[in-house]
Amino acid sequence: MKTVQMTLDEDLVRSVDRVVKKIHTTRSAFTRDALRDALRKFNASRLENQHRHGYDIHPVNKQEFSVWEEEQAWGDE
Repeated sequence: MKTVQMTLDEDLVRSVDRVVKKIHTTRSAFTRDALRDALRKFNASRLENQHRHGYDIHPVNKQEFSVWEEEQAWGDE
């Protein structure tokens, strides 16, 4: 692991300290988890935006999936 120095607002540090005490962990562990979660959210958002952009460039047309309509099995038929 690498040690990283960060500058944080005092209120944020106090809030983190209250939480880590309640959940019995450390500032470092809490921060690592928060950064991992933020990276996951960022990556998911980036992929969603790419997906949306792809459909903006190449929108779905009405006949695109019609070839599969007869292949659908609803179970009660």
